[in-house]
Amino acid sequence: MEGPTRIVIADDHPIFREGLARTIERNKAFVIVGQAGDGTAALGLIRDIHPDLAILDVSMPGMDGLEVARRVHDEALPTELVILTMYKDSKYFNTALDLGVRGYILKDSVATELLACLEAVTSSQYYVSPIVSHLLVERDGKTRPHSGSSSIRDRITPAECTILRLVAENMTSKEIAERLFVSVRTVENHRTHICQKLGIKGHNKLLQIALENKSAL
Repeated sequence: MEGPTRIVIADDHPIFREGLARTIERNKAFVIVGQAGDGTAALGLIRDIHPDLAILDVSMPGMDGLEVARRVHDEALPTELVILTMYKDSKYFNTALDLGVRGYILKDSVATELLACLEAVTSSQYYVSPIVSHLLVERDGKTRPHSGSSSIRDRITPAECTILRLVAENMTSKEIAERLFVSVRTVENHRTHICQKLGIKGHNKLLQIALENKSAL
């Protein structure tokens, strides 16, 4: 049986950060494996210990949460991301989702929404604070007309590309997890995300798609 979801928290306010940790660890499905007070330290933890999930404050000294998300995205690091923010405008929101962020929570609502967000993200779903859910609808309306013509690389994140390349090598989820130093749960989540984005079902179909597109990944 898989162990608890391993989480890193990054926020430059120690009291707020500790409050997040206490809230999270009330649920035995989650465990805090690292804390950081700035973006540079957060990225270092993500690179070093490969947590299943990282919670990032969008406003941190040195490197903000979106820049950390950009590095995670560009380096194809297999860690799911949740952004904490005070911003309600579409610019931050769309940037976050473009970088593969799966959770977007307003700080004003974190006390009541955090655990629901983490449970959604670890179940291969997105979570957006209800007060800004209209941004998701607006985003979907803008991107849907183009989804059919985009290549696979345009439709999945770099981390998912890495998983799909390894699937093309006929590796199991356990073998992929060992190669990338992540949990099997993280690999399974990525596989589920890929299938959802490509509109396919089943391991055999995923392997077929991976093999057909191996040279383009």
